[in-house]
Amino acid sequence: MGEFILKMPDVGEGVAEAELVEWHVKPGDPVREDMVLAAVMTDKATVEIPSPVTGKVLWLGAEIGDTVAVKAPLVRIETAGEDGGPQPDSVPEALAEAVLDEPVAVSAPPPEKAPPKPEKTEPRPAPAPREALDFSRKPLASPAVRLRAKDSGVDLRQVTGTGPAGRITHDDLDLFLSRGAQPAPAITGLVRKTAVEEIKVTGLRRRIAEKMTLSTSRIPHITYVEEMDMTALEDLRATMNRDRKPDQPKLTVLPFLMRALVKTIAEQPGVNATFDDGAGVIHRHAAVHIGIATQTPAGLTVPVVRHAEARGIWDCAAELNRLADAARTGTATRDELTGSTITISSLGALGGIASTPVINHPEVAIVGVNKIAIRPVWDGTQFVPRKIMNLSSSFDHRVIDGWDAATFVQRLKTLLETPALIFVEG
Repeated sequence: MGEFILKMPDVGEGVAEAELVEWHVKPGDPVREDMVLAAVMTDKATVEIPSPVTGKVLWLGAEIGDTVAVKAPLVRIETAGEDGGPQPDSVPEALAEAVLDEPVAVSAPPPEKAPPKPEKTEPRPAPAPREALDFSRKPLASPAVRLRAKDSGVDLRQVTGTGPAGRITHDDLDLFLSRGAQPAPAITGLVRKTAVEEIKVTGLRRRIAEKMTLSTSRIPHITYVEEMDMTALEDLRATMNRDRKPDQPKLTVLPFLMRALVKTIAEQPGVNATFDDGAGVIHRHAAVHIGIATQTPAGLTVPVVRHAEARGIWDCAAELNRLADAARTGTATRDELTGSTITISSLGALGGIASTPVINHPEVAIVGVNKIAIRPVWDGTQFVPRKIMNLSSSFDHRVIDGWDAATFVQRLKTLLETPALIFVEG
């Protein structure tokens, strides 16, 4: 028998450490070569770490949420050979990157920091009867297991997990499906609840918290809300969608807003900028890279439509759809999630009347889209129904004055209310 120590690999991008966001094994578990042992996160990309050997896990060197330095011992594996062979320091290029589900509470005791003496592997406990399951808990499972369960119509709270910290594995889901899924027991009457769920903020959720804290603590926001009459644009959008070609995507309001942003930025380049407040330097960008705040199962991400100034309406729509799908499925790359120069935040049908969007640091402006509603508007002689939408935009008041912010939004208003102007070149 030998021992193999898997060190924290170099995940690239010049990072010296990464956050551990998921364990797929626990001490005593058998592992095979190429089996995924853990997942770590750098910035907004998650990298899975496979096992280079076959054997049994003896020791885990970190807890979920810990920051692990490159080349630090991560996993100790007992192997069949005399030694564990060479220690890899880098991740193969073929590793897939994915954005994980939001973190959930982990009630298992923390792993030991020193390798214990090898013990006999104890069999995993048999699943508890469904009647004993706690349906108030949030199930712990990987995104792939959650997707399978959703497609199969299974409530994961009914499934007993046998993985680390009660994690539900594919085998657990297979066993549940083989027995026949049963509906959750009906709850009758009013019951007092006293449970308190502790959720450790890790992974993408921690990145979001850090980003929001940075933005609100360092950027003095000014938010300007203006009402837009979207009736003409909505009529145009309906016509274009009706006459679109089979290979063209369905248009939403966002591609029109993106093109309106490009035209307005050409007149007011100061809003398409990033501010290095440490060096006291504003970088005005000729390229318009529009970040689109997108809600995913793991939390908020901002995929970036690059060079919107060189894209037409249909091209903007197609790229927007591609990036949104990549973000929601966790396949967006680091390059697709960074480098924006201005951001659009849209809550769709839940957009509300107005909002106060937080600027995506180090940018200096963000445009918030609220929902469209039919409201009565006085036309001089009578009230007529019009499709009205509020645009809520925030600006970095250190570098953009209130007058300039208002001028920027008013120009957007003119373009959106007279959408033909969006297509006028020059």
